[in-house]
Amino acid sequence: MTDTRIRLVEPKAEISEADVTRLVHVFYGRVRADAVLGPVFEARLAGRWDGHLARMVDFWSSVARGTGRYQGKPHLAHRGMGLDAAIFARWLALFEETARDVCAPDAAAFFVDRAHRIADSLMIGLGIGPKALRLPG
Repeated sequence: MTDTRIRLVEPKAEISEADVTRLVHVFYGRVRADAVLGPVFEARLAGRWDGHLARMVDFWSSVARGTGRYQGKPHLAHRGMGLDAAIFARWLALFEETARDVCAPDAAAFFVDRAHRIADSLMIGLGIGPKALRLPG
């Protein structure tokens, strides 16, 4: 059996496809059970969870392993959901906890770093939170 892990430059971590899949599935299991996030996600994904999980595995595989499998547009996918900074903060806290529970320390640090960057980008693009661009009107 060949080792399918890819060595990342920053931070030095090895992340396999199995690592990505485990993180995504454990995380979204926790999301569904979360009193704050569960209803938000269920309203959007009822009956479509399997597809979402597959898409998120592709997304995180692209982020962590450079596979290029994810071709979506996250900013468009999250528009009109009524998201706010508190939702993003809860998402990040739960993601951090999950990454640290299921990943090796270097891999968890990598995922947490990328999750914060992604959340910042989404919030800026959606006009949410303190980093959002406020253009004079």
